[in-house]
Amino acid sequence: MTSPLLSVVVPVYNEEAGLPALFARLYPALDALHVPYEVIFVNDGSRDRSAALLREQFTARPEVTRVILFNANYGQHLAILAGFERVRGERVVTLDADLQNPPEEIGKLLAAMDAGADYVGGVRRNREDAWWRRTASRWMNRLRERITRIRMTDQGCMLRGYSRDIVDAVVAAREVSTFIPALAYTFAHHPTEIDVLHEERAAGVSKYSMYRLIRLNFDLVTGFSLVPLQLFSFAGMIVALTSVVLYAIVIVERAVMGGFLEGVKALWDRDILAFFLIGCIMFGVGLLGEYVGRIYQQVRERPRYVIRAVLERDHEDVELPHRPAESVRAIR
Repeated sequence: MTSPLLSVVVPVYNEEAGLPALFARLYPALDALHVPYEVIFVNDGSRDRSAALLREQFTARPEVTRVILFNANYGQHLAILAGFERVRGERVVTLDADLQNPPEEIGKLLAAMDAGADYVGGVRRNREDAWWRRTASRWMNRLRERITRIRMTDQGCMLRGYSRDIVDAVVAAREVSTFIPALAYTFAHHPTEIDVLHEERAAGVSKYSMYRLIRLNFDLVTGFSLVPLQLFSFAGMIVALTSVVLYAIVIVERAVMGGFLEGVKALWDRDILAFFLIGCIMFGVGLLGEYVGRIYQQVRERPRYVIRAVLERDHEDVELPHRPAESVRAIR
């Protein structure tokens, strides 16, 4: 294999229990497509035996398997980015390792790309997640689309297809913290979405707690829009103008008539008003901190991740992409 048409990137984090089932379904599904392919597994600092299982799979199918081993846990999106920097295929598909997105659905993505799409997003139908995850996902999708103008019906679905041009653009962006599906959407000329099946996890537990889901959406919104800052500034103006008008009315009324509902209930019970304004200020400071934090991460220019090892066969007639700044030791 020197020039695969399809590259499948699979981030792996503590998936020891589910990897055998993934191997058993992924490779037959790809073989059935009858196109040259490669599978790039990125072990994101797993603390279980995931790395050992990936090494065994590389030994079993070295002609189509490559394994990237991080030295620590850097997160799902940086794991995907590491795969993007090393793909050889003209079409790239991302897939979770938990089998909630069946690998048999990859053919649907390729068919959509055959029809002219350069970016294909999966939309999970009949989701097998808990009701609160489905509800939270639906509301966050709507909020994110209104704020960022990035249309992703199901931002939590990692089964997505990208043309090589889009993957190269994502890699060239060099953002320290980003949401890859959203960034790729901004580079797409002909994006589309298709329905894909969704299944229960084959094994293990979800790596996304409620806190991590909230953090992910903060990163997504602040990484692609200034609307939150603009809304906070607008809200501050409204609160300030309302306060000035209210105080002016109370002063005039007391000077002329005396009373006016006891000074608008002592200006809405000053303690309650103070807590409300303090809460607005704290939210605004935190929001500003999100943007400043992103700037701080970017200007440090530290390596986004460090690679401990790469398992792959020699590909003499394929030029490897440039590997910036990361520490890499290739094992062949």
